[in-house]
Amino acid sequence: MPTVRDIEGPYRVFFYSFDCNEPKHVHVQRERKICKFWLNPLTLAGNDGFRPRELNQIRQLIHQHLGKIVEAWEEHCG
Repeated sequence: MPTVRDIEGPYRVFFYSFDCNEPKHVHVQRERKICKFWLNPLTLAGNDGFRPRELNQIRQLIHQHLGKIVEAWEEHCG
């Protein structure tokens, strides 16, 4: 599971290697909660445990680091 580095905060931002055949997206985890966001357009794809307010914060975090996340995706998935 490649992790996107240098994103500060309580979240682990990552993607699964076997997800490369899907459109660009990222998974975000904190404790036992996990969600998935499509990157283009930036929309929620799935959620397991996060409340709406925190999902909005995560969306903003992804937006702030979108270039870094896309670069990590392309580096790993080609």
